[in-house]
Amino acid sequence: MSPVKTSDRVRHPLSVSENLAVGSIAGALETCVQMPVLTYKFCLQEGRALPISPAGWYRGVAVQAGTVAPITALQFMINGFLQKLVLRGETRNLSDAEVMSTSAGAGAISAIVYSPVDLTTIQQQKLSLNPHQTIKHVMEQYGVGGLLRGFTACAWRESIYTAGYLGLSPVVTNHLNEIDKFEERPLAANIIGACLAGTAAALVTHPIDTVKTMVQADIESREYTSTRVAAQKLYKNEGFQAFFRGVVPRTVRTCGAFFICTTVRELAIDTKTDLIASGGWSLNESTQKV
Repeated sequence: MSPVKTSDRVRHPLSVSENLAVGSIAGALETCVQMPVLTYKFCLQEGRALPISPAGWYRGVAVQAGTVAPITALQFMINGFLQKLVLRGETRNLSDAEVMSTSAGAGAISAIVYSPVDLTTIQQQKLSLNPHQTIKHVMEQYGVGGLLRGFTACAWRESIYTAGYLGLSPVVTNHLNEIDKFEERPLAANIIGACLAGTAAALVTHPIDTVKTMVQADIESREYTSTRVAAQKLYKNEGFQAFFRGVVPRTVRTCGAFFICTTVRELAIDTKTDLIASGGWSLNESTQKV
């Protein structure tokens, strides 16, 4: 496993197609590995019994992976594009602030796709329709604005979340690898970096995600006319703890996702860099550090 490195060698950035491929692999792998954690979270939130068979813990894994993989790929691609814009052709390492800001920007932009996906999933479960029928129903009844309901909350959630796994996680791991005790323990540095970033991101985004779900479920605006109103009513009716329902399994899942996605991305970058150095890969783009 390749750790995040701070050596002086030039690390070659992934191209658009490479980012899409690596992001898809990371997203699908993360979902398949952690499906039991997701199942536990769903059971906890819905108040239903836990599965009694191994197959039950993995029920729905194909749908989950099919949803997560393209979103992760999109965030990888946008992040790589924003990093190239920041570097402007320079051959240097991005600063920690630049890594964090570009990844946060990638998450916010991805909400243009992610928010309608979330809303469609929620409304599909309520209406018992297939995805196509659900989108058609929402468009006919509420227009494009209906599909984008809850967009602001989703953009904040994804901005923080993506800044965690594409920004904070590799940044923390990078600094840990500079400490003597982690010099020969890259796996430990990766795990600690992912857990610190994952826990922080999960705790910050969970209340946002809870309110976003409430707003998108009430697409008719019968009870929640805005994200602010939904947050106020939730606090008034159920208290502060209601914002963190299901936070423990989500935090576990987030830490695992950060570890897997960070590791897959860094391994891909290091592999490409090593192949270019050995002449096993034709260099057809600039040699910028990432």
